[in-house]
Amino acid sequence: MSSEAPGKSTLIVTSGLSRNAIIIRLEGELDVTALQVLREHLQRIWDLPPKPFLILDLGELSFCDSMGMNELVDIMQRCEARGTRLLLGGVQGVMARVLSITGLRHAFEVFAQLDDALRTAVAQPG
Repeated sequence: MSSEAPGKSTLIVTSGLSRNAIIIRLEGELDVTALQVLREHLQRIWDLPPKPFLILDLGELSFCDSMGMNELVDIMQRCEARGTRLLLGGVQGVMARVLSITGLRHAFEVFAQLDDALRTAVAQPG
């Protein structure tokens, strides 16, 4: 699956499945103009039967504003309600700074590399 915002948004959202995880890759800018694209993509994910893990690959995000951070918190809460563990992979640079500045670094399971998040999901029974 792939989604791109019409107009000015510069967020590209793609997703795939692994054995016990859904992986969503965000590329570009996660800001107020991109929220609708992300929400539409996520709605298709929420309509699927829950998997044990949802991995957000944030390695290609170049920007995240407060609305984007609010959306990540909403995703975390939705995952908790579904019994799904949310893992953030590729958290470096911009996203590492944003999570640190907002005080949300410890609210999420954060991995500097996507591969580390994937290994965590694979190591768990699914």
